Amino acid sequence: MLKNKIVIITAVAVTIALVIVLVLTAVGFKSSNTDAQKALTFMVKRGPLTVNVVESGTIKAREQIIIKNEVEGKTSIIYLIPEGTRVTKGDLLVELDASALIDSRLDQEIKVQNAEASYVNAKENLAVAENQAKSDMDLAQLTLEFARQDLKKYTKGEYPNELKKTQADITLAEEELTRVRDTLKWSQTLYKEKYISQTELQADQLSEKKKALDLDLAKNNYALLVNYTHQRNLAQRKSDVSQAKMALERTQRKARADVIQARAELKARQAEYQRQKDKLEKFQEQIGKTKIYAPADGLVIYATSARGGLFRHNAEPLQEGQDIRERQELIYLPTGNSSNVEIAIHESNLKKVTVGLPVVVTVDALPGRKFTGRITHIAPLPDAQSLWMNPDLKVYTTQIFLDQKDNAVRTGMSCQAEIVIEEYADTLYVPVQAVMRIEGVPKVYVMNKTQFEPRTVETGLDNNRMIRVIKGIEPGDRVLLTPPLRAAGVDYTSLKKQPDVSAAMPAKQPSKKRNRHLKQQDGQ
Repeated sequence: MLKNKIVIITAVAVTIALVIVLVLTAVGFKSSNTDAQKALTFMVKRGPLTVNVVESGTIKAREQIIIKNEVEGKTSIIYLIPEGTRVTKGDLLVELDASALIDSRLDQEIKVQNAEASYVNAKENLAVAENQAKSDMDLAQLTLEFARQDLKKYTKGEYPNELKKTQADITLAEEELTRVRDTLKWSQTLYKEKYISQTELQADQLSEKKKALDLDLAKNNYALLVNYTHQRNLAQRKSDVSQAKMALERTQRKARADVIQARAELKARQAEYQRQKDKLEKFQEQIGKTKIYAPADGLVIYATSARGGLFRHNAEPLQEGQDIRERQELIYLPTGNSSNVEIAIHESNLKKVTVGLPVVVTVDALPGRKFTGRITHIAPLPDAQSLWMNPDLKVYTTQIFLDQKDNAVRTGMSCQAEIVIEEYADTLYVPVQAVMRIEGVPKVYVMNKTQFEPRTVETGLDNNRMIRVIKGIEPGDRVLLTPPLRAAGVDYTSLKKQPDVSAAMPAKQPSKKRNRHLKQQDGQ
């Protein structure tokens, strides 16, 4: 009896388990089917597709004169012509504060006068130095000539005369001594004969001694002249000539040095005088530049209004009383009615855009009107200001030449530029978020009955909203716009490496992952 009860309980449990399994299977199938039906999808279409890049920009005058501040340093505006005024050549546009420059000019005039006085003084000093140098050299030359003449006079005249005189003195002394000795000899004879007195004899003897002494003195004078006096006088005369030569050389060198120094001083004073005059002229020129006049006829547009770019709102409007710096742009003066458009292209779109591509421009201030043009220039480097404000944002300044000339289009107006990259009359396309890359291969998830299956596709360019599909899907296929779930019949673990493209349609500038996606597609 107990055994039968156990069998019955077991059979009931098995039956209940089977019912639960069947119910869960049915519920799971229904849930899968419901999730597949509720998934966000897009039906593949064939039709026209325009691949374009749309950017905001600013109207620029093609032919314009840029008025800059040419006053050095910082100054302030005391008068500014109203923006939008039509001016003719010679009209006053801007007047800057010149009070500091006028004060500096007065100080500079005093410096110029002092420099001029120093220059004139240096010029006179040079004349004095040159005159003194000539006088000193003439005197030194004359001294040398006199020394040479004295040497020649001594060797050719004075010494020979003195030598002859001493020789003559010796000869005369010898003759006198001979005569006196003869007289003494005769006197001695007469004294012996008692004809003369002893006193007379002694007088003759004394006379003989005197003449002998005179002869010795004459001989000594001769020896002194030849051996000492002549040698000394000759050496002195030669030394005078040598000293005169060296004195002349010293005088010449000193004279040249004095003249060179005076000339250098004059040159320095002249340069200083010219420098001070140049500074005065510069102050005069700077004062003249405080008033800026129109170089041609045109329409006044402030540089702060005409300057485009992403950070235009950071520029302070030009106004009276504002401090400005040297070489700062103040006014743009368009001289014609032809215009350009300046836009900033994001780096993700740079590869798509080339010079010469057509552009359609709409001006915010002129609704309903369209203007055509073409790209004429793309900057080779990113905009420095945008990089400074946001290092992660790289945009390239691009110039667009407008074909139409219209006075209604004015510098500084905001506009939208649509750059037409490619136009397809009939092609397949899907939203860009429907395409994802799995291990570098572009794939879409196509709905197959109740499940989504991955399918490899070949893609072309996109316009940040729709992307061209060259092959891999057919019109009418429904592609998944969000990552597949486990309930859709796709192994969820295989999708962990896939990018999340479940967000809504991308904004004007795609994400960094999207940029790489576009570059890889273009490369294919």
